[in-house]
Amino acid sequence: MSYKNVKKYFEDAGLCERVKVLEQSSATVEMAAEAVGCEIKQIAKTLSFMVGDAPILVVAAGNVKIDNKKYKTTFHQKSKMVSSELVEEYIGHDIGGVCPFAVNPNVSIYLDISLKENDIIYPGAGNENSVVELSIEELETHSSYKGWVDVCKKVS
Repeated sequence: MSYKNVKKYFEDAGLCERVKVLEQSSATVEMAAEAVGCEIKQIAKTLSFMVGDAPILVVAAGNVKIDNKKYKTTFHQKSKMVSSELVEEYIGHDIGGVCPFAVNPNVSIYLDISLKENDIIYPGAGNENSVVELSIEELETHSSYKGWVDVCKKVS
């Protein structure tokens, strides 16, 4: 259902041609980069956390991971991922398809500055076989993000 919601969102926005259905899974960053034919840093992974009782999403470049110290400084608590059993209920997408589009209304979305190294990025589109091709400005427009954060570090 979540892929249909994302697809409809981008159809309504006049960008349906940007949603790409892939023949192979895009459930991991590596798989997505291979399927799309892009660099790992261009895959925009969406991570689900709980801040207090509220779910949040952090969208970050594929070549970074959460820096716990930066995360705690930004969100004033240790990072706590949403459990896999609750992701669909809290976010509105299944594991492997979590993206910052067509999410439940109470979800706050943050974009990590690691994304800014790219002109074009590929966030997921609601299931493990889809992505959306967007510029950073288009991601800002269509993700309903609350703000930019610096909560990641490069993976060596």
